[in-house]
Amino acid sequence: MDSPDVPTATALHERLLPWFDAHARDLPWRRDTSGWAVLVSEVMLQQTPVVRVQPVFEAWMRRWPTPADLAAEPVGEAVRAWGRLGYPRRAQRLHAAATAVVERHGGVVPDDHEALLALPGVGEYTAAAVASFAFGQRHVVLDTNVRRVLARVLRGEQHPAPSLTADERRLARSVLPDGDDAHRWAAATMELGAVVCTARAPRCAACPVRDLCRWRALGFPEHDGPPRRGQAWAGTDRQVRGRLLAVLRDHDGPVPKEALDAAWDDDTQRERCLDSLLDDGLVTLHADGTFGL
Repeated sequence: MDSPDVPTATALHERLLPWFDAHARDLPWRRDTSGWAVLVSEVMLQQTPVVRVQPVFEAWMRRWPTPADLAAEPVGEAVRAWGRLGYPRRAQRLHAAATAVVERHGGVVPDDHEALLALPGVGEYTAAAVASFAFGQRHVVLDTNVRRVLARVLRGEQHPAPSLTADERRLARSVLPDGDDAHRWAAATMELGAVVCTARAPRCAACPVRDLCRWRALGFPEHDGPPRRGQAWAGTDRQVRGRLLAVLRDHDGPVPKEALDAAWDDDTQRERCLDSLLDDGLVTLHADGTFGL
């Protein structure tokens, strides 16, 4: 079979942008596009689905509507409010970022990409996403969903490479629109990957660019790269750490060691995980031997 042509950027823009305008989900961080709201949402959405993030995000923004509100409270309160979103060090980093915004930028999330990158816990993706979605700037925004859409539509591959490559970034930039359409394109490709061009069950019949998609034109070839492995949970240290943090979140005050011991039967694994939480600064050991956030 001859290799199908790579679709032009113009053709993709003409299909995908109107589709996004008509079908975009009504999400709270799309209504409030302030720098702080977008930063909070992007940190929460890392490796966590929208359905779990939305109620936590809304409660968080009611309690801490500005970076200064969060920075004024102990970091343990951020960890407590994080609930069961997972990867609780994200709460710690978001608190550190809020503190830096207050100290360096007068409490206002900066619109400069380099200044965003300099905030604690903010990497290339998050800086680009905040600059794009909050401030309408032109940046390549490549999360898992966008990478999958571009791999299928432009390369004819079922899944992108395990790690982001320079060639992948160049290809993404080649189809990035100019001007005000750039941030809409970033959001549209992200939306397409999240609700239509999904990893396991793509809904090709509902895709606005299906007749431009190289993966479809090639007959949906199977992924032939390294095996893609899901993240284990049951019995892992991540689960144990989550159990221990849940005990601490559910108590308003200090917790005795016995309460933590009851959270997990394997003494060796439990103690290792408790030590790691202490090392990460997510848990505090008080002078009387009790523990808290």
